[in-house]
Amino acid sequence: MKKTFADKVIQFNSKLVSPNKVPAEFTVLNPFIDNPETMQVMKAFYRKYFNDHRPRRMLLGINPGRHGAAVTGVPFTDTKRLEEICGLPMYSVRTHEVSSVFIYDMISNYGGVEKFYSDFYINSPFPLAIVREKNGKQINANYYDDKELFNSVREYMIENLRAHIALGIDTSCAFVLGIKNHRFISELNKEAQLFDQLIPLEHPRYIQQYKSKDKEQFIGNYLEAFIQER
Repeated sequence: MKKTFADKVIQFNSKLVSPNKVPAEFTVLNPFIDNPETMQVMKAFYRKYFNDHRPRRMLLGINPGRHGAAVTGVPFTDTKRLEEICGLPMYSVRTHEVSSVFIYDMISNYGGVEKFYSDFYINSPFPLAIVREKNGKQINANYYDDKELFNSVREYMIENLRAHIALGIDTSCAFVLGIKNHRFISELNKEAQLFDQLIPLEHPRYIQQYKSKDKEQFIGNYLEAFIQER
């Protein structure tokens, strides 16, 4: 029997391994290893919304935040929205992630989770979380925060983008979340020829933290971009 989109994503996540080497001050977190419930919830999510053979367009994040996909295994989805909107409770941990708030408000405006996830797949070229130590605490880090870090994971990111595409992604265009992220992914795309076009959108975290009063306008920008590139 032909594998569904869900089957392929679950297989991809189940086999995810960290890159061979990153600079010593950074740590890569793999939620599918760190918490057994993450694997269960991730499988349930994709079987609920992706259990078909539909091609999808891709939204490209940076890398998972430690309170979002680094816990739930679902990009831009904290435990609160996972339970309240997707109907999938997580019992071992509770998280709130600001980017998740914007993404699910945008999804609601698009027509809801069933409609959105039948058309789009969200993930990142670096699909695992990155943290660094600061004042004795772990804080989120981005793959592009450090030149040595980016260079060390460059090929790993290209390999993962190719693996994402193989799930059943429409490569005519991809939507890149974050202007700086767009610049770096454009560099990778130029080298590897993955997508015909990359459309930049402001990152959800930036919108929630600094432009919350204009949130509806940014949601409109997302929806307009989706329509224009249909």
